[in-house]
Amino acid sequence: MRAITYRESGGPEVLQLSDQPVPEPGPGEVRVALAVSGVNPTDWKRRSTAAPGADAQTPNQDGAGTVEAVGEGVDPARVGERVWVWEAAWERRFGTAAEHTVVRAEQAVPLGDHPFELGAALGIPFMTAHRCLTIAEHLPRRLEPGSLTGATVLVQGGAGAVGNAAVQLARWAGATVITTVSSPEKAALARAAGAQHVVDYTTEDVAARVREIAPDGVQAVVEVSIRANAEVDTKVVAQHASIAIYADDGGPEFSAPTRAFMALNARFQFVLVYTAPAEAKAQAVADITAALAAGAIRVGEDAGLPLHTYPLAETAAAHQAVQDGAVGKVLIDVTA
Repeated sequence: MRAITYRESGGPEVLQLSDQPVPEPGPGEVRVALAVSGVNPTDWKRRSTAAPGADAQTPNQDGAGTVEAVGEGVDPARVGERVWVWEAAWERRFGTAAEHTVVRAEQAVPLGDHPFELGAALGIPFMTAHRCLTIAEHLPRRLEPGSLTGATVLVQGGAGAVGNAAVQLARWAGATVITTVSSPEKAALARAAGAQHVVDYTTEDVAARVREIAPDGVQAVVEVSIRANAEVDTKVVAQHASIAIYADDGGPEFSAPTRAFMALNARFQFVLVYTAPAEAKAQAVADITAALAAGAIRVGEDAGLPLHTYPLAETAAAHQAVQDGAVGKVLIDVTA
């Protein structure tokens, strides 16, 4: 099979198109013939810092395709099923930048008739957003219509992939969504995703605007840059709110006023899907599947998430695009 592999850490130049044996599914696993692979920031970060070991590593966690073989203990009726794949390359060799991958059966989730491009955009961004929206102490642990009715959510960076996912999921669950952006173009994307209120942090006082919209504060913050936004978050969160930090954009360290957050009984929650509790991941998959079935999840510019597609042979360029901050979702057409 054609696959992108790397044998040492480094820049995108370490990624090579090669011919690899088709992997066989073991007990409890399925083999997926991939159509589209999704690229996330953690894909290039892991490639640039983590040595893959003795065997060649195929990158990328997310993808979509068709189940073509099953291992022992998996229902043979799954062969031919269209699926979306998540966390394929975490502590495993076979990521999704290849014609085939092998994952545990529960990591290949029924996609139905939805486009493979949509399936490949789900995975890590939507599971991260789900975790950020369900970790607050006084908010539900699952998302469904009405579960966030009466809650106000602040999504810092609403034009990013996780920000877009958070907006779509929060709106589906009934929340009032405020998001911050850095340009009119990104504001248009956030509104297309469904955000009711969009604040340009380069020209507006974010804290003042959020308090105008939510005088009692927000119940949850989906935070992409805590170093830049800690002071603002202090001013806008309600009592018992959660600030869910899923990225370190702007720097790896931050400071916060201890007494202010103590008085609020607020929570800082760090979020990384790969090491999240298994039950949280299972709930995320279930809720994303329900939202997908309800037509509440979309991709493309009209959904606030422009798609940028590369052929498999140009996976290095796709990684570079994500590293350079491409606005939207970077995908790889495995069949091209």
